[in-house]
Amino acid sequence: MTRWVDQYIRSEEQRTRVTEMDKLAACFAERASTHDREGSFPFDNFADLREAGYLKLTVPKAYGGDEISLYDLVTLQERLAYGDGSTALAVGWHMGQILHLRTTQKWPKPIFAELCKAIVNEGAMINTFASEAASGSPSRGGKPETTAVAVDGGWLISGRKTFSTLSPILDRFVVTAYIPTEDCASDFLVTRGEQIKLIETWDTLGMRATGSHDVVLDQVFVPAANRLISQGTDDGGGWLLHIPACYLGIALAARDFALEFANRYRPNNMEKPISAIPSVQHSIGEMEVELRTAHTMLYSIADRWDQEIERPALKADLGLAKYVVTNNAIKVVDIAMRIVGGTSLSRQLPLERYYRDVRAGLHNPPMDNAVIQNLAAAALGEFVK
Repeated sequence: MTRWVDQYIRSEEQRTRVTEMDKLAACFAERASTHDREGSFPFDNFADLREAGYLKLTVPKAYGGDEISLYDLVTLQERLAYGDGSTALAVGWHMGQILHLRTTQKWPKPIFAELCKAIVNEGAMINTFASEAASGSPSRGGKPETTAVAVDGGWLISGRKTFSTLSPILDRFVVTAYIPTEDCASDFLVTRGEQIKLIETWDTLGMRATGSHDVVLDQVFVPAANRLISQGTDDGGGWLLHIPACYLGIALAARDFALEFANRYRPNNMEKPISAIPSVQHSIGEMEVELRTAHTMLYSIADRWDQEIERPALKADLGLAKYVVTNNAIKVVDIAMRIVGGTSLSRQLPLERYYRDVRAGLHNPPMDNAVIQNLAAAALGEFVK
């Protein structure tokens, strides 16, 4: 079957990777319902990703990785989400942050090199735990209540982090903590140990298998060298496009399910399947408008980011891509539900999971109101003399 989405494949190397991800996505799709119902973390999926070498794709070549582009990353993330949105979103945080660290060089070189080697040789992963119940999303600028107190040789960190995606599987992660003596927040690379507890709080409407539980740190010692004082360059946050890529993959899966259903389902009062009904064809056309617009936006801005020298200047457009893709993806799934009708509500079918999962995109950064505000500021800035 020729698929229009394959037009975004630009090389044989990319096609090979996409083919492999399509196979993994099909496998993940078979497990998705169970992990969704149980709210269980898909360790099996991550074992497959590790075996396939996926976790090292954004690692620099100098450390044994593949150093793929942002364009390549969003292509692969979309394919994975087609099979299981939770797995794609969760692994996307690791993949995107390695790309971000690679392009900004914000970490001390020895620490980044050690992490990259662990990813390549051991299948290690990373994520940053910054959200807290009191301060909310770090993108809103809240001060963390997690604290870091200086002691001989390093720091003692205490606090509780929420939305800690990948927490069941990580042996190391980054924590944002407030330093009272310096009146500022800083990032610290933490190794999992006895003073760190996982509280299984993640019981949500959608994206139920991301393992985004609470993580509690009680006087966790972190060596002085593991304070990650930010340095390097600003990349505009292009790595966050892994988020809309995930929701686009979910939307594509919903669209394909609806098309297959429309071509197959024939009520006993009709001679042809419902795909022959003009109103159904109109709904399919509406899905295509939303889906193709979203693809054009996502892939064009990813390509621009790869080619752009002044990446910080793309921040407003990167936010726009997330806004357009996520909201369009929600519309696509909604339309797919209408095409399929009441059957779409059945938990025996994947559509109701797509419907729940895709809505989580509204709560991933950057938020819609922040995107709109940034676009307004950029427009008004053109008239500042």
